[in-house]
Amino acid sequence: MKLIRADSISFQALNIMGGLCLAVTALDTHDLPNAAANVLWMSIGLFALSRQFSKREQKQP
Repeated sequence: MKLIRADSISFQALNIMGGLCLAVTALDTHDLPNAAANVLWMSIGLFALSRQFSKREQKQP
């Protein structure tokens, strides 16, 4: 449907929030492997988001 571009800040924010919600749910049910996978997913989203912000800062004069 291409409503949100994969390189947008909103896409990464949704990835981070989704990973957080799934990690909290997995921790609540004591599913540690699933929680670890979602924390990893969140960290990938945070890394991508930080790269997007650094690229924006470099473009601004």
